[in-house]
Amino acid sequence: MRQMQEPTFLILTALAAGPQHGYGVITDVERISDCQVRLRAGTLYAAFDRLQEEGLIAEDREEIVDGRVRRYYRLTGDGAARLAAEAERMRRHAQAATARLRAIGSAGTA
Repeated sequence: MRQMQEPTFLILTALAAGPQHGYGVITDVERISDCQVRLRAGTLYAAFDRLQEEGLIAEDREEIVDGRVRRYYRLTGDGAARLAAEAERMRRHAQAATARLRAIGSAGTA
């Protein structure tokens, strides 16, 4: 399984909270990333298409708001499993980095 790109990870993380429409995902990703990742609509909808193709997300429902269609997306079971696996991979890497940084700190004080 290849490493997930950060925007993909954040999109799936946003959808893990429940079905959302595009603008909701854009604002949630910005919030989750402490304003470090700002998705453009074109980037998001291209990612939605790819993630649907991969079976990680699915359309949930549509509603009409101010005469425009608002489409909601949700995380699938496969998407949740992939997100969990990626979160665990990142946790292990962060744990290894933290342990090595502690060792440097310990070595520097000896």
